[in-house]
Parts: sequence; C-alpha cells; structure tokens
Amino acid sequence: MPRLSFKGKVFVENHHLAVPFHELVPVRDKGLSEKASLHDNLIIHGDNLAALKSLLPTYHGKVKCVYIDPPYNTGKEGWAYNDKVNSPLMQDWLGRVVDRDDLTRHDKWCCMMVPRLKLLRELLSEDGVIFVSIDDNEVHHLRCLMDEVFGEHNRVGQIIWHGSTDNNPTNIATEHEYIVCYAADRQALEEVWKSASFGPKAALERIGAELLEAHPEPEERQREYSRWLKEHKAQVKPLDRYKFIDEGGVFTGSQSVHNPGREGYRYDVIHPVTGRPCKQPLMGYRFPESTMDRLLEEDRVIFGADESKIIELKVYVEDYEAKLGSVIAGIDSRRGANEIREIFPEDPQVFKNPKPSTLIGELLSFATDPDSIVLDSFAGSGTTGHAVLAQNAADGGIRRFILVECEDYADSLTAERMRRVIEGIPDANDDALKAGLGGTFSYFELGRPMRQESLLDGSNLPPWEKLASYVFFTATGQEFDPAETDRETGFVGHTGSHDVFLIYEPDMEKLKSLALSLPVARALPAGSRRKLVFAPTKYLDPEFLHQYRIDFQQLPFQIYEAIERLER
Repeated sequence: MPRLSFKGKVFVENHHLAVPFHELVPVRDKGLSEKASLHDNLIIHGDNLAALKSLLPTYHGKVKCVYIDPPYNTGKEGWAYNDKVNSPLMQDWLGRVVDRDDLTRHDKWCCMMVPRLKLLRELLSEDGVIFVSIDDNEVHHLRCLMDEVFGEHNRVGQIIWHGSTDNNPTNIATEHEYIVCYAADRQALEEVWKSASFGPKAALERIGAELLEAHPEPEERQREYSRWLKEHKAQVKPLDRYKFIDEGGVFTGSQSVHNPGREGYRYDVIHPVTGRPCKQPLMGYRFPESTMDRLLEEDRVIFGADESKIIELKVYVEDYEAKLGSVIAGIDSRRGANEIREIFPEDPQVFKNPKPSTLIGELLSFATDPDSIVLDSFAGSGTTGHAVLAQNAADGGIRRFILVECEDYADSLTAERMRRVIEGIPDANDDALKAGLGGTFSYFELGRPMRQESLLDGSNLPPWEKLASYVFFTATGQEFDPAETDRETGFVGHTGSHDVFLIYEPDMEKLKSLALSLPVARALPAGSRRKLVFAPTKYLDPEFLHQYRIDFQQLPFQIYEAIERLER
C-alpha cells in the first residue's frame, strides 16, 4: 500500500504512546448530575490528545461511534500545532498559527491528526466506526492517513454532504463537503446498515398521529397536513414526497407496481370512478392478479384522477427504512447556525460554521445502537452531544456522549448548550428544544499528568483510585471497573489469569515504609488464582512469592509489565 510522507512523521508515528495519562478532575457544579461519574455523559475540558489517552482506562474498546470535525486547514481557522513532540523541528512549530502562507501547514495538520487517530482507534469497539468531516483542503491526506491507521480494508466509504449553494462567479462552485468513514474491523460490521428511526420520519409520524386525533374528517385532515408539510418541507427531506394522510397515517405513492426489465403480468385494474381499465405499466405488473386483489381490499392502491394514470401503491412512513447513501442532500449547512441562534439568542454569532445536529443525527441513526457510546474529540459547540440526545428522544435510546474540547468555551458554549437542550429553552420555536431533551452529564477538567517521576520524588502523587485505574489498564489492557476495587486489601480488578493488587498511599512518608512483606502477602485474599501485586518494594524472596502465587511489580518502573509477558 502506498504511504504518505510528510515532515515530522517519524516523530509522531508513536507519539501517542509517550503521551502521559492525566487525572480527570470532576467539576460538579458545571455538570447536570448529582454525582460526577466517568460513566455518565461526559464533557472534558483540555487538550484532546491527552484527554483521549486518559479515557483509555475506562473506555478502551467501548466506543461504538466516533464523529470528529477537525480543522479543515483552510489557512483561515487560526489553529496552531501544540503537541509536545521531542523534535527541534516540531518544537519550533509550537504556538504558531497556521495560515495559508505557511509552507508546512499540510505537514503540521498530518502531524496533529496521526496520534489522535491512533488513540481513537484504540477507543473504538470491535464493531465501531469513525466518521470524519473534511473538505477539499485535506481530504486526500486524510484518506491516506486513515488507510495507514485503520487499514485500507477497513474503509467503509466516503459521503458527499451537499449542504450549500454557491452563487458566486467562479469556475467550479464548491457546494459540498466530505464525511470519511472507517471501521475498527469491517468484518465485524452489520452487513447492511438500516435506520428505522431518524428525524424526518419521527416528525411525520408525530404530526400524523396528532392530525388523526384532531381531524377525523378525511378532507379536512388532508388540508391540514398539506399546509403543515408546505411549512416544514425543508426539515423533513428526503421524506417531503410523503404528501398524503389517511386513517393508516402519512403515506406516499410508489410506482413499484412496474415489472422491471422483462414482461410481467397482464390484467385490468378498474378505476373506481370512471369504471374503465387503468393504464398498464410498459412491461406489465410485477405481481399476479391475486396479489393486486388483496392490495385493493386492503386499500393500498392509489388511483389517479382518471384511468389515464398508472396506479401506485401506498407506502406508509412507518414502514420507511432509510439507507445511508454516498450523497446526503437536503440538510442545509445554514441549519447549524440557525440552531445556535435559537439556543443562544443573546449571542447568535457565538460559534462559526457549526454542523447541523440533524446531519450527525442521520449518521448516528445508522451507525449506533440504542445503548452506544459516541465520542467527539473536536466538540466545538457540542453539536454531537445535541444529536445524541435528540436521537435518544426519537427512539427511546440510552446512548451516551463523550465530548472533548480544548478551548476556553468548553464551559460557556459546549457545556452550556448541553444544559439548555437538556433542560429546555422556553422561547425556542422548536417544540423539542422548548420542552428539553432530558438527560445528564458530568463535567471534567484535564488534571495533572501521572508521570513515573512524580512517584520517585513525591511530587503530584495521584489518588489511589487514579493510580489503580492507570496501573490496571496499562498492565492488562482491560477496562478498569471502580466498583470491583477494595481499598482495604488493595484489590484493583480481575484479568483472565490474575487478580491485581496495588499497595500504595498518596503520601510520601507512608510510601517510604510500604512494601510487599510477609504479613501483607498473608493478608491478601486466598485463592488458586495468581496475584499481580504492585508495590514500592518487597521483602519476600522468590520461594515465598512462588508459595503465595504472587507476581511482584515494582512501582513505578514496572507499571508497563504486561500480563502476557508474565504468562510466558
């Protein structure tokens, strides 16, 4: 496979491994949960590379869907390369705004993306997928990077989002962006993605039910529905062709009576008003007369004004199952800005070029399950979180979002949007926003790095729970479950072959006397399983370690000793 070459690549290919784990510090009063939890909806304020690394102990292999909207690198966005890579070339890049005159802007963008994509890959579940929004400035580089990080064989496809109209005089008017999609493992995906629940369908079902209750008279009901559809046509695309309503709900006409490609069945269908046979399809009907008789009995046939029109079949919106096509049209890019204006009427320009929540919602309706975890590490105005809540409201799901935002507006914009769409916006025009979508979230700040040298000199000692999480994931590669821990015995968690223990106190004086001694070994819970024990030192010889089935790992140097190595 051809590989992309760019300045700095050799320094960033494994940079994600050198990024230290950081504490995630809860800020209770900025969230909407009684008790902050890493298993809640999350908003994390801090550098997204460090935040992604710090999510690994809890979310490694757990995220079903990633959506990111990174800088498009147009030269006008004001982003700067800020990863602390051990390279003189790249240290010279730090803090410098990338503009169109920067001859290394594409190199910087690639260097920024590589470690983040690698961490996102580790967070994805086996059947997980990642969607990346991008435009012509970097789509070619992005495809090469995704092929390298995820594997060309895991490419799912590329979507063209036709979201704007450009009437400016030019050679070729650009009216689209791209959404690139890759899987963690293409073989683990469902063979066919279908969505039985997405925004336009839910809206038509809702208005249909309301009108059926309010207007029992058919003609009046149809007039009211036609009026409503005219007002909301742009919002319900691509289902704006569902123009009719009867006792069965909202429906459209389908010309699926035609027999494709070869001669079909021939028989007469009599028009109920004129009494004459209706015009037949060119190649005849695709099903026999007995099936047509059943459809007529079930009132599933639509006739024209007279017999000159070929009949159609009723297709109710409740039976609609969308497909995720390679072109998404009908979701105007201006809708994202309109949402911001409705949510933040006091400051309608608070964020430039937000994506519409309906765009992300359409992706989620295909690529997630009702209980999926969705991650966005370039959270911006919080559109992905909004889309997750809206999708849950539409189908009764319990999806959770993880939003990471490095800018100072993580609280005032990203989190504030979540607060408003959850609790409701009294003056909103949209009924769902007015009522509120419901839900909770916990807010975290990226805290201090958990570096091994801090254990050596006693500075910035992490709490027991934080170090336990770090030790367990780093040594085993498995998710840390705080509910399993026992601080009294030092028990951290189970692996397939070991029980893991941590003998540690975040106090330098106590650390000086802590050790795996004979009394400590005897106090560990009995059992036939081997024990992996982390401690500052030990006072046991190999015979006693063997007798008590203990594998000792010294803090901090042997945190990276993997279970697989111990089993050899």
